[in-house]
Amino acid sequence: MFKLLMSWNIRPGYEDEYFEFIVQEFGPGLAECGIRLTDAWYTAYGDRPQIITGGIAENLENLQRVLVSDEWRKLKEKLLTYVTGYSQKIIRASGEFQL
Repeated sequence: MFKLLMSWNIRPGYEDEYFEFIVQEFGPGLAECGIRLTDAWYTAYGDRPQIITGGIAENLENLQRVLVSDEWRKLKEKLLTYVTGYSQKIIRASGEFQL
């Protein structure tokens, strides 16, 4: 299993639209692509990204296929209208909290 780790900050003033998009489009869209969200973290204090989230795929090939798909491009483009400082990386999933 491989994990896609993503992090970002919510644009000030876009919080309501952001949360609506995450619940109604982003999460379900990732699931349709074959990425199962496993965790989401909100940073309340400190100098870290406001949101850290992860999703897993069965194997690296499936994850890479998703990341070059039109579906992912559309989801990510829409996400970027609500967030700043977006970052992503792929790691081997361990089943524990990972950064």
